[in-house]
Amino acid sequence: MNWHQIWEVASAPDNVPIVALLFLIPFYVWYAFRQAFDNDRLIDRLSADPQLAKTEHRKTDPWNPKWDREVHTWPYLMRIEFVAAILVTALLMVWSITLSAPLEEPSNPNVTMNPAKAPWYFLGLQEMLVYFDPWIAGVIMPTLIIVGLMVIPYIDANPLGNGYYTYKQRKFAIWTFLFGFIGLWVLMIVIGTFIRGPGWMWFWPGQTWDAQRVDFAVNRNVDQIFGITGSWMVHFMPAANASYAPILARIIFGIFPMAFYFIVAGYLVHRLLLLTDFSRKIFKRMTLLQMMTMEVFLILMLSLPVKILLRLLLRIKYVWVTPWFSV
Repeated sequence: MNWHQIWEVASAPDNVPIVALLFLIPFYVWYAFRQAFDNDRLIDRLSADPQLAKTEHRKTDPWNPKWDREVHTWPYLMRIEFVAAILVTALLMVWSITLSAPLEEPSNPNVTMNPAKAPWYFLGLQEMLVYFDPWIAGVIMPTLIIVGLMVIPYIDANPLGNGYYTYKQRKFAIWTFLFGFIGLWVLMIVIGTFIRGPGWMWFWPGQTWDAQRVDFAVNRNVDQIFGITGSWMVHFMPAANASYAPILARIIFGIFPMAFYFIVAGYLVHRLLLLTDFSRKIFKRMTLLQMMTMEVFLILMLSLPVKILLRLLLRIKYVWVTPWFSV
């Protein structure tokens, strides 16, 4: 995509949320880290001087003796919320007046869009369809995301960081969020918007979107790389079932690379969690079920970038092929 095409995509009315996302997420990440580092410095200072912790210097903001000891909902909170509501309403009115609704001509099955892209909030799922079966990318992966968010309160045994920003006391939670949300989900939305061109082919920034381009990249499954044909199984099967030998051989062979990944990824994740003394303290508060649940979800989350790298670098389409699903 050349720079003129980048501007056309970025200025499209239905892509305004994505452009805003590119600026708002870095800003709020920086803002949260700034507050977290301020609180960490305050915690270190109060820990070094217990007598100071008994005074009013327990906030990162400078203390004003004229302030009330109690902060009432009215007028302090309600005034801020009222002003914020007015500003957001004005912004939405200006947005709706200046930008036309992204409506196009009536659909024509004889003339389809190229590339045909989902709304921005589904672009991550559309990008996952490149690397997984539709059943896995459209059902299993979103379900794992929802269930993973639901189990966080039950496996997070760290009592610190509730009600205030902190980095030192919540390193694991912060980096898990940054990797899962920004490193995976937001990145796939950006790829689907600015990198995927006609035919859903990969165009680096600066390359012109060419609808006539033909990609001759050959994708192979892992069993094809190792030449798994199941010919040796024919001798052990009845002649009537000999045609099922290749399918059965691929199913059996695919179990081994999957098991290898879970063993290696499980070991690496466990060692990574034990790098700091703080993680060891957290592990002491966790039950075996909590620990296993957390590591299983981390391994499954790590499988997405692993599968993306296998597809983009080694041109591997599926690792495990079965008649019902492929991974």
